[in-house]
Amino acid sequence: MPAPELKFRRLTADLRRGIQDGTWPPGSKLPTERALSAESGLSVTTVRRAYEELVDEGLVERRQGAGSFARSVEPPSRPERRVIGVLVPDTAVYYPRVLQGIEKELAESGARLVLACSHYDPRTEETAIAELLSAGVDGLLLVPGLDASDDPARRARELLSLPVPVVLVERRLTAAGPGDPTEHVRTDHEGGAYDAVRHLHRLGHERQALVLRADGPTAAPLRTGFACAVADFGLPAPLYVNEPMEDWNAAPADAAVARLAAAGVSGALCFGDREAVLVQSAARRAGLRVPLDLALVSYDNEFADIAEIPLTAVSPPKFRMGRLAAQILLRRITDGAASPLHQVQLRPRLVVRASCGGRDGV
Repeated sequence: MPAPELKFRRLTADLRRGIQDGTWPPGSKLPTERALSAESGLSVTTVRRAYEELVDEGLVERRQGAGSFARSVEPPSRPERRVIGVLVPDTAVYYPRVLQGIEKELAESGARLVLACSHYDPRTEETAIAELLSAGVDGLLLVPGLDASDDPARRARELLSLPVPVVLVERRLTAAGPGDPTEHVRTDHEGGAYDAVRHLHRLGHERQALVLRADGPTAAPLRTGFACAVADFGLPAPLYVNEPMEDWNAAPADAAVARLAAAGVSGALCFGDREAVLVQSAARRAGLRVPLDLALVSYDNEFADIAEIPLTAVSPPKFRMGRLAAQILLRRITDGAASPLHQVQLRPRLVVRASCGGRDGV
């Protein structure tokens, strides 16, 4: 940097510092250009440039015929800390990793999380949302019970009409197809089931089964993806086993394995890990070897790795989903209608373990 420019910069910095630290309080008169020139040994032109620079920065005010004066310096305003309300149906299973992703993103963005749990109860959900709004949240990340509603479309409209932006997590208005108006981030459960069937097919399993806990919003997309894969790979008609979640115990698992064996099923996708563990134990009681007689793939990957025979599992990207949902909501709060509507599906990963008899990539 040329010497004259360097001197100008130093003088400007000294004057700026003096105004900001109170050496020249707000409203005080600064030295005249000639006085400061004589004091600093710099030219009047350099002093004038420094004052003009500080005028542009709002630190100096020129008054015709009176001189140059320090202006009041407003302390830098701290950005408002966003408060994000989060509603999940369960804090023990599946959603802890989603919450970790949300918390990570909010912490890095300087936002704060307020958590509520609905316990899969519609009335509790309604109350929790009202309490979050009363707490003054700037936006909501919701896992609502759309599947439990008599009119999911009406319920979705109610959520979208809330006075703050809403992003759904692991939910969408499926029946609306491309008419779905919700902003959401969800797992591509259809794709996850499809990949499980393809993996078992590559291992030589033609006759396959889908073992489901029948209740819950995930069952339908799993069945859709499973059926699509069976059709695409030209597999024989599959076997479907459906039991409500609360009915899953050793006895239904034994009955399910008996049905699998009678139908000649050699590979099964089980939703979720608990059900897969029960099927694995029932297979052992029936004298079937896993994976030699019955290859198993679990869906969830919550505790599939600690099963007696570690379970190959379809693993939804829970942490990534939570983080992405938080990013989208913060962007929506900041940009409003200028932000495009996000409807995101994240394809789960297949984690290969001993229960299917395969290996990564096969």
